[in-house]
Amino acid sequence: MIGLYWLFSYLIGNFMTAFFVGKIYGVNLQEERSKNLGARNAGSVLGKRAFLLTFLGDALKGVLVVGLGRLWYLEEWVIVSGAACVIAGHLYPFWLKYKGGKGVATFIGVGLALSPGLFLWMIAGTAAVLMLTRSLTLSMVGGFIFYVGAIIQAGQLKPYALLMMAIVCMLIRHMSNIKESWKRGK
Repeated sequence: MIGLYWLFSYLIGNFMTAFFVGKIYGVNLQEERSKNLGARNAGSVLGKRAFLLTFLGDALKGVLVVGLGRLWYLEEWVIVSGAACVIAGHLYPFWLKYKGGKGVATFIGVGLALSPGLFLWMIAGTAAVLMLTRSLTLSMVGGFIFYVGAIIQAGQLKPYALLMMAIVCMLIRHMSNIKESWKRGK
């Protein structure tokens, strides 16, 4: 059952909302601007409505996986691992040669569904760094640092280990944006 849940979570992550939103608009987002299948690229290429549709679709994937895990009364570590799998599916969809989005919207859905209290630390870290840097990319890094700190403080390191690995993968996918934002901030 656990392995099927994780596989199902990964496959749900493979539903690339931006790909389908782009199709509705007659645009292949893999060929536009950042070539990324995420809400940010959808918004910059197609506008606010496309951003919102993509963001909500990607966030709901995370909520769905956590909700199903809770509905099936799975242990928390299994659900958190399923959350990591849905993010991995978004980052590396097999049907698109493993070139997906950057995972932020899916992570937001996962974080809110898993533990709103822990996720508040993500929001606090993001807001604090945003006030200092005026960079959404760098503020996201700050949010992740606060989030991981909250996980450690809550004594949840072991059950959240795979989710923290997913965060590292997300940061790697954002590395060019992080470097660019860091240069501009200096």
